[in-house]
Amino acid sequence: MQWADALKEITAMESAGTAGEIVRVEYDSRRVGPGAAFVAMRGGTTDGNRYIEAAITQGAVAIVTDSADAYAKLRQARPGFAVARVEHGRRALAELAAAVLGHPERKLKVSAITGTNGKTTTAYLLEQLLRSAGRTCVLIGTIETRIGDEVRPSEHTTPEASDLLQIFADGVRAGATEAVMEMSSHALDQERVWGIPVDVAIFTNLTQDHLDYHGTMEKYANAKARLFEGIGAPPPRAAVLNADDPAWRQMENAFRGAELFTYGTGPEPLYRAQSVRQTPEGTRFDFETPGDNVPIVSPLHGRINVSNLLAAMCAALARGLTLDDVAAATPHLKPAPGRFEIVPGSAEAGFTVVVDYAHTDDALRNLIVLARELVTPNHGRVITLFGCGGDRDRSKRPKMGRAARQGSDLVVLTSDNPRSEDPLVIIEEALAGVRETTTECIVEPDRAAAIVLAIRAARKGDIVLLAGKGHEKVQVLRDRTVPFDDVQVAVEILRGMQ
Repeated sequence: MQWADALKEITAMESAGTAGEIVRVEYDSRRVGPGAAFVAMRGGTTDGNRYIEAAITQGAVAIVTDSADAYAKLRQARPGFAVARVEHGRRALAELAAAVLGHPERKLKVSAITGTNGKTTTAYLLEQLLRSAGRTCVLIGTIETRIGDEVRPSEHTTPEASDLLQIFADGVRAGATEAVMEMSSHALDQERVWGIPVDVAIFTNLTQDHLDYHGTMEKYANAKARLFEGIGAPPPRAAVLNADDPAWRQMENAFRGAELFTYGTGPEPLYRAQSVRQTPEGTRFDFETPGDNVPIVSPLHGRINVSNLLAAMCAALARGLTLDDVAAATPHLKPAPGRFEIVPGSAEAGFTVVVDYAHTDDALRNLIVLARELVTPNHGRVITLFGCGGDRDRSKRPKMGRAARQGSDLVVLTSDNPRSEDPLVIIEEALAGVRETTTECIVEPDRAAAIVLAIRAARKGDIVLLAGKGHEKVQVLRDRTVPFDDVQVAVEILRGMQ
């Protein structure tokens, strides 16, 4: 795209200079190459305007900046160089990248999921439902990015706009017609998804998390509600809302689209799961809709996954699948990695070891309730290992402790990405919640050693929950990041016990 044409697609306050063809758009100067436009924007931890000269040295032919000073300095130092000044750097990044890539966001039907818990599982389930109907999909989320059958690692739950749009463009080239993505509250608040036309917007739930960033639950909820208003794009056509969560009303009030799906297990939702039965093989329930009812068979366990599945099924219906399509696909659905993932080899030991990403008090509570439901027939115990992340919301740590001791027979408190904080300080704050009862608790800061303790404490019929890290493959410490995989550590311990 020619620079003159690209300028027409962004909201520039002023511009100067000339440039030829723009072949790519970058916000990281280290990724700039010949023919690139570099968007220099102020962020939460750094200011991209400091790297304008570095970007030019690496081949940038045009600069977009959100700084009046940077604009003036560049005009003085390099007369004739192509530069534009904008008010909102991230908006300009999205607008420019979309234009240069040929607006791939307009060629996909986007389903976006927000909520504290359940985003990843709901995204995985919805993508599988759409694929079952023969549709090629892009999947973007916490664990990985998928473009058709190609799998790529994910650095962020929701990428920066230019990266997101590049994934969309790759998907369009691969024949995709659908995109399913998690939209984090950070991305919504920072407008990383500016200009993305969402067709179906999904809300799972709202519980305490990320207050280190948002500050209050009100601001956290407001960030999520932006999905239903539309961010630089028209409102979503359809909204899928969890009517079992009180915050759904706020999402409904923000919604300006045409079609509303409410789901849950109570009497109020339009789409309901009734007569829920847990079995060793999974879950069964009757899916009641305004038009018809169908029996659903799912290999996923637990009431939280009933909620996640309801969200995915309603979104699939909004995307044109029939009730029969949905019912035929649900027996073949697979859970997301690190979400109630049973560790290989644990059954041979006579007990079950489960790895799960639960890292909020609500998610941990739901996980333990599910484990308790599964062990009760066998009179087994629930052993819960968990930790709290460093450099994150400290107020949820005692709440995590309370959640862990409710329903657990033994709690093992350990580290979970302590980052720059002292693990013992984090543990002590979580321990305050555990100490409110007489539940037995073992403290072991070394996560590998703690997993050994939890597994070796298990007896026949027990369930051992390794909570917090799920799919993650590293442990983030003060001075380094080290490889760490809960599943692999547990497998090695189980092998040593044979």
